[in-house]
Amino acid sequence: MIYVALINPFPVISDALMALLKDSDDIVVVGPYEALDDLIKNPPQLPVHVALTVAYTASEKIIDDIKLFLQHFPKAKQLILSMFNDEKFILRTIKAGAKGHLGNDANRSEILEAIYTLRNGYEFYAKSITDILLHSYLSDQKIGPVEKENKLKHLSARELEVFKLFAEGMSNRHIAEKLFISVRTVETHKNNIMKKIELKTTVDLVKFAIKNNIIQID
Repeated sequence: MIYVALINPFPVISDALMALLKDSDDIVVVGPYEALDDLIKNPPQLPVHVALTVAYTASEKIIDDIKLFLQHFPKAKQLILSMFNDEKFILRTIKAGAKGHLGNDANRSEILEAIYTLRNGYEFYAKSITDILLHSYLSDQKIGPVEKENKLKHLSARELEVFKLFAEGMSNRHIAEKLFISVRTVETHKNNIMKKIELKTTVDLVKFAIKNNIIQID
């Protein structure tokens, strides 16, 4: 089972999110909690695997809460659901230690995929979030012909295929369907790719793909 702590100040939104998750056989929602302080003061008897935090403003408290959460629940992962798109805030949540970020256009399928991905030990950024980060990156870089790094020669043909599809914005589930493999296999390929080319985050993975012409940006 995956135990998800829901942190959100508005009961009506919490009810909606709980309704989205309740039909999943292997996810149990812990809470909801109106604030992280409530979770810390009244920790559940069950373990917390993922904390789903809804962010309505780019406040400093959310950044502090991400760090505080990791101090109290070091084995858990934090997933941020933003009700707005703010490039600087997204970057700061990642730097603070959040392992996943969803935009306000997230649907049930994407929320579930994010939870499963984080529980399996990987990061998850929705395509809308990745697009924002890439726009920031491309604004500061001149992307021209770049000699392909020797690291690419260590990737298998299948890993290169997964790499390209992911960098183009396809989710793990869609890559699995396209290549007729399991989502777990896709995650394993991504993990191996990141180790072989020495990258730390999925955002770095996409940047690497652009710089080495694995994908094209118009």
